[in-house]
Amino acid sequence: MNILIFSLFFILYIPCLAYFIFMPVATFWIYKKPKVYIESQPSSSDVNPNPRNISFEKRIRSKLRLTIEGYIRWHIFITGYIPSHHFRNFVYKYIYHIDLQSNSVIYFGAELRGTRLLHIGEGCVIGDKVTLDARRGGIFIGKYVRISSNVALWTGSHNMNDAYFRSTPGKRGPIVIGDRVWIGPNVTILHSVTIGEGAVVAAGSVVTKDVEPFALVGGIPAKKIGERSHDLRYTCPKSYLPFL
Repeated sequence: MNILIFSLFFILYIPCLAYFIFMPVATFWIYKKPKVYIESQPSSSDVNPNPRNISFEKRIRSKLRLTIEGYIRWHIFITGYIPSHHFRNFVYKYIYHIDLQSNSVIYFGAELRGTRLLHIGEGCVIGDKVTLDARRGGIFIGKYVRISSNVALWTGSHNMNDAYFRSTPGKRGPIVIGDRVWIGPNVTILHSVTIGEGAVVAAGSVVTKDVEPFALVGGIPAKKIGERSHDLRYTCPKSYLPFL
């Protein structure tokens, strides 16, 4: 019986303690990284294909770095499921250094990467289980933007023809979302794309090129299929679901 109680305590509370105890590690690790908008990539000569030739010290440091970054990824994942908008926004802004403006709502299950390169403007609504990967160029989201559930923004991809499968120049770059853009559910937006003010991206689309202001685009790849009204006056959300 005692073993069962101890096991339940360990399963339920130890992860919670770890979440709060190691929170300073996350903020220090993220803050100390240089805030660059394009990742530098090693040349082919810098890559050693044989890990046995790497010194023991470098292997230990590499494992430690991966452990910390894995913990931070887990920490962000757990934060996305805490049922309090105020708490989540506090952690996103002051622990992960997201440039998060007032009156914005990030719903459950967001996966956020490269958080120091992520700007979310005033009055935005970010839907459930959205992925914002700002690591390889940065993501700038303007004011009063609506991003629906299961949307993914990727600022980089691998080069399938690169000998070491890296994200080479031309395969990464910033994503810019203009004011009052509406992105439908299950949309994917790839690197180096600007979506103009007031544009709408239809559900399930894949955006690979810039979208002009107030255009309605859809499809794979997304193409212009209509025009949106230029008379847009909505601002911050009037309400949101408290626990989600």
